[in-house]
Amino acid sequence: MNSENKTSSPTISFSWTILIILMVAGFLTTVARFIWGIGSISNLNDSYPWGLWISFDLLCGIALAAGAFTTAGGVYILGFDKFKPLLRPAILTGFLGYLLAILALGVDLGRPERIWHLIIYWNPHSVMFEVGWCVMLYTTILALEFLPMPLERFGLKKPLSIIHKFTIPIVIVGVVLSTLHQSSLGSLFLIVVNRLHPLWHSKLLPLFFFLTAVAVGPAVVVVEAYLSSRIFKRHFELDLLSRIVKVIPMLLGLYLVLRFGDLVIAGKLGALFTGSLLTLLFWIEILIGVVAPIYLFSKASVRENQTSLVKTSLLVIIGVVLNRFNVSLIAIARPDGATYFPHLLEFCISFGVIAGGIFVFWLAARFLPIWEVSDDASKV
Repeated sequence: MNSENKTSSPTISFSWTILIILMVAGFLTTVARFIWGIGSISNLNDSYPWGLWISFDLLCGIALAAGAFTTAGGVYILGFDKFKPLLRPAILTGFLGYLLAILALGVDLGRPERIWHLIIYWNPHSVMFEVGWCVMLYTTILALEFLPMPLERFGLKKPLSIIHKFTIPIVIVGVVLSTLHQSSLGSLFLIVVNRLHPLWHSKLLPLFFFLTAVAVGPAVVVVEAYLSSRIFKRHFELDLLSRIVKVIPMLLGLYLVLRFGDLVIAGKLGALFTGSLLTLLFWIEILIGVVAPIYLFSKASVRENQTSLVKTSLLVIIGVVLNRFNVSLIAIARPDGATYFPHLLEFCISFGVIAGGIFVFWLAARFLPIWEVSDDASKV
């Protein structure tokens, strides 16, 4: 393996101007939230205490950051060393994803200054307690997995050798923690049995959340690699990426069988054909985000074509995003007359968080050795 430390810098363009505007807007909106309160920048209310920030920034963000633990687990635990060139970008993406989700959560919390109470006042019977601790600990694990990059950059060989000695235990702990909180995010919605639409509520929600998170991991790795190849004029590792997505049809196939099998056992099949908006959303989620990727990724011609590979990966991502929104926001029954649509400034926070993540990724790619390429790729 050859380490590739240099990357070309993107020129200042319209897209970078938009990125800066979004970051500034997100920062100013965050300042306004802490000066005038959450009500000044959001349309959240008693009927909709969780809105865009929880559904998108937290639930979607955590799921889409799963590429870090799936890739690390594949390389270090299952022994798929051939995917090692994809590992560091996946870890960086996951690390940023968790940090940004925590940042967005800080904006959403009514009393964010009390978030440290989670450490002192334990409630082991609470799913939120378990999720909070797992996210906190796994973010620490991601920091340790990310640490070799700056250590290499500054030539700190002794601490780097110490980190390398503990790599496998660190990865194992990370996989365990990820498994716990990815599934527990689904457990949060088990208690709303009388409010969550029957097409989404299931005793298998924890398993559904875990399976979709693992399935979307390789898809995010593909999209991240594509964007990096465009922005930094890098080689697109088509050979590796076409192989890493082979697991997606198997995972989504298992998810599809369990999802419909659960509907059959629970006697909910009739809800599939009511013609309601929620039924339509269910079919869109399943057909676009599950059935289509299963079919497309089962074809070698799709996996081995860069454009088709990226587009199908986007379908998987869209499907997971739709699922998280449906479960946490759209498909939950509310009191008559209750409405919610995100305030413009709520979008400013979310888009600002995304823009900030892209900018920090660029900084890391510019100054840290985050890529390793195969010998074949280095000759391209």
